[in-house]
Amino acid sequence: MTSDEPGVCRRVAMVSVHTSPLAQPGTGDAGGMNVYVLESAKRLARRGVAVDIFTRRTSASDAPVVEVEPGVLVRHIAAGPYEGLDKEDLPGQLCAFAAGMMRVAAHSPEGHYDLVHSHYWLSGQVGWLAADRWDVPLVHTMHTMARVKNLHRAEGDALEPRGREIGEAQVVEAADRLVANTEDEARELIRHYDADAARVEVVHPGVDLDVFHPGDRSEARVAVGVPEDAVLLLFVGRIQPLKAPDVLLRSAATLVRRDPSLRGRLVVGLLGGASGVAVRTPMALDRLAEELDIADLVRFVPPTDRDTLATWMRAADVVAVPSHNESFGLVAVEAQACGAVVVATRVGGLPTAVGDAGVLVEGHDPHVWADAIEAVLDDPERAGELSRRAVERSRAFGWEATAQRLAAVYEAALTTPRRASIDDADVLTGIPTAVTP
Repeated sequence: MTSDEPGVCRRVAMVSVHTSPLAQPGTGDAGGMNVYVLESAKRLARRGVAVDIFTRRTSASDAPVVEVEPGVLVRHIAAGPYEGLDKEDLPGQLCAFAAGMMRVAAHSPEGHYDLVHSHYWLSGQVGWLAADRWDVPLVHTMHTMARVKNLHRAEGDALEPRGREIGEAQVVEAADRLVANTEDEARELIRHYDADAARVEVVHPGVDLDVFHPGDRSEARVAVGVPEDAVLLLFVGRIQPLKAPDVLLRSAATLVRRDPSLRGRLVVGLLGGASGVAVRTPMALDRLAEELDIADLVRFVPPTDRDTLATWMRAADVVAVPSHNESFGLVAVEAQACGAVVVATRVGGLPTAVGDAGVLVEGHDPHVWADAIEAVLDDPERAGELSRRAVERSRAFGWEATAQRLAAVYEAALTTPRRASIDDADVLTGIPTAVTP
């Protein structure tokens, strides 16, 4: 370690192989995890914990090292072609990525990194090797899990591969600490991966309350070009089956059929870009909107900066989060911080994120969703109360609280005995392999 004081973490090697914290959330594979990595790193640095974020280089224009702010470096590692690699291709580049990390460490003072914190299973595989070679603890955050995604996958979504399941099980077994976004995710780790409950810590993601905060709805609508008297239903996120933006379109069509007068006022905003399998097999939401006879009501908005995103959220009557599964649901918390009424599926971490300050819907039946949205639109007093509760609830999710909790997890990892080394037979085989239904 770089400090003689037990439990003190001075520098962390944070690993995010498949997506850069500098990428624009809402497109490709960039999403809530990108925000989590960058924002937690910045808050940790302000607490005196320097963070080097290792991510794959995806462009010749990427500088080898980018200083985000004092104490936070993004290190771009060459591993495979800069462009044209899907996330599914990246397991074949983990060796090259790990070699790049080893080279960085070789040019640093001995004991440069006190701890490795990996995000997502691909990073966990690399982080496992780095932590073993540097003889430091491994802290891992899953973000999503193959076995959970397979249980809740949307129609049209491919099964997560067996290789990912095995890789995740190996990382779970090897990690000194596992960070879960919610209590529900912690239970899933224990249930589906037989994680040691004593090594699972719950740390809620945060929200930047300086960016996401209430504001004047009329001004927000002028800024995004939505009429003052419009009914604005908003979806924010990657356009993929897992996020279920089609549910909002079908629900909007149901609302128009119920009340034809809405056609003159309804605006359905879809803010995000294609991701995952949807890049190669687009969801064709524009065609769906035409089939539903609401194409004239739908606005497709490309991923945008956070200030503009917050403006859209302030302008909305309802922000819909109809995902089939979410480890947390950062969009929901960001929307609530802006005072938006959130209607979300009761799955994964969304009940934790939304709580009693929004509306939770069972399943994805468009008629049920239309009922939930209609109940908000038809009751301004209730909508106002939910908005007030949403803002109050969001204040508990600041990134400073996340960083404080992560620092405590790091301290615990540094002051307890290390887990098994990389040559441990059980770790290498990736057992347990059974999936609890």
